[in-house]
Amino acid sequence: MKRGVWATDLSMLEDVADHGVVTRAQLRSAGVADGTVAGRCAAGGPWQHLLPGVVLLHNGFPSHRQRMAAALAYGGPHSILTGNAALSVHGLGPNPPSNEVHILVPNEMQRASVKFVRSERTWRMPEAVFDHGPRCAPVSRSVVDATRALRGRSQCTALIAEIIRRGAASLEELAIELAEGPRRYSASTRLAIRDLEGNAHSVAEADAQRLYRSSGLPPMIHNARLFTSDGTFLGSPDGFLDTVCFGWEIDSLAHHLSPIDHANTMARRALLQRHGAIVVSHLPQDIRDDPQRVLADLRAGYQQALARPRPNLVLRRSATSTG
Repeated sequence: MKRGVWATDLSMLEDVADHGVVTRAQLRSAGVADGTVAGRCAAGGPWQHLLPGVVLLHNGFPSHRQRMAAALAYGGPHSILTGNAALSVHGLGPNPPSNEVHILVPNEMQRASVKFVRSERTWRMPEAVFDHGPRCAPVSRSVVDATRALRGRSQCTALIAEIIRRGAASLEELAIELAEGPRRYSASTRLAIRDLEGNAHSVAEADAQRLYRSSGLPPMIHNARLFTSDGTFLGSPDGFLDTVCFGWEIDSLAHHLSPIDHANTMARRALLQRHGAIVVSHLPQDIRDDPQRVLADLRAGYQQALARPRPNLVLRRSATSTG
């Protein structure tokens, strides 16, 4: 490109840019002098400096996609997205995504964290994934890196449970990724994975399983499947005592993917009860705020189930059922 041509045809710069983000080196190659860049990025100018050596070709607020492009431009060609930024590319994680953009760079590189970019050097540079746009870490690495930045066990459990529930990664894959990485800032993640190893599908279920272990009742099977004697599927209670056909459900719309999922759960529960199963249900806040009442309900439900003949229902363990 001839020097100065960009001034009369700005589309040439847009072709070089990634969603309006361009490096100083790219601008120089396009014939844009450093002094011109400084002038256009000055207060009131049409461009802005987003990061060291990185320019946004407008003066408005950068979008999430532009922040990711800028972070990768700053990190260099071997950098990749990880954490919540990468999860957003995979269609996962919090919505709206965090303003912070977490990148990984090879250990021999020097890239300081700056502005909205959290730069992390690593010896374990994963192979980049390009399926959905900007280069990013695989889901399992992105999840584990995201949880290291979370404040507590419940937040970690919620994120990991969502990833597993949506089939984006298995608990085993996440456990392997965690084991292969550094132990620093991993305590909450390790506790969350331990919670979910009981086949809990949410923070609420993990809390429920911890409380149940103090009840003195026989161990429950978690998330197994119940059928009639002729093979009709009835439901999959959060916890189940097969010897007396007694189930426990944790009710929370927040821990279902949609209102329709929640309605289907309620319909399945009614179906179980019509076929003779005794089912006790609680809200997550019951477990948190009134655990003794929850334990009393469970013990009473168990005694009620023990006092009547067991209905002819068939329990089938899934590959992930535990108990």
